[in-house]
Amino acid sequence: MRSSLFTALFLTALLPAAGLAETPAGPVAFKSSPTLSVTEIGSWKKSQNGLELRKITLERSLPRQVVSLRLLRFDTQWITPHIVYSPRYNLPKGSDVKTLAEKSGALAAINGNYFDERGRPLGFLKALAQKLNSPISQSSLFTGIFGIKDHHPFIVHRDQFDPQHADEGIQAGPLLLSGGQAISVTRGAEKQSRRALIAMDRNQRWIIAVADSVLGGLNWVEIQELFGAEPWQVNAVELMNLDGGGSAQLYVKSAQTEEYIPGSTDVPVAVGFFLKGR
Repeated sequence: MRSSLFTALFLTALLPAAGLAETPAGPVAFKSSPTLSVTEIGSWKKSQNGLELRKITLERSLPRQVVSLRLLRFDTQWITPHIVYSPRYNLPKGSDVKTLAEKSGALAAINGNYFDERGRPLGFLKALAQKLNSPISQSSLFTGIFGIKDHHPFIVHRDQFDPQHADEGIQAGPLLLSGGQAISVTRGAEKQSRRALIAMDRNQRWIIAVADSVLGGLNWVEIQELFGAEPWQVNAVELMNLDGGGSAQLYVKSAQTEEYIPGSTDVPVAVGFFLKGR
């Protein structure tokens, strides 16, 4: 009897705890890119009610580079997003997201959609129930819409989007995940770059992230695997690319944390995250 009890306890100790995701013990290569691996998976750390932060570090062996992915995760019970448009804050030519966050009172902000050389936003744009750029672009790149209706944010493919069903919204892309499934992307599929991203996870929490690298960055397929595959524990079901490259930038300031990933270009539009009631 004693021997049987010991054996049962020993076998139980070998099993992973129920409901806990297994964390890779060391660097794990991507299925889509064998030369890319996650070297530090990081973990979600609470900064305040409704806000968690995480950092994932990746390394590429050929060519040699390090990519830092900073993620913020929001619970909409506490925090809600809005489109922040720079001319509303006497910044007609745009600004960095830190300034846009400070001017608007946002807890955090990430750059938004694409724009032309004169700072005019490209694709659909609507802020505070006012259309600022109403045409929906049919560009092969601009396949995603991030919108807000009655304070409920959503991501949808542009072909399923009705502008009347959005109080606020921006068009960018490509759309990378929809319903947990990867969307095929052909335009610039292998290009590695700095990236700005917005996502919703399976628990309807919202995530913004910037992939930052001195050289190179991540391509679309790598991002789809990183955000959607189980080992990395991001668990996104909806994922959309925002304007990347020099525009990619992120800012957050709470009672415990202040972080800023700057870009090299001012932007006219940002997605801001605000404490409810403010």
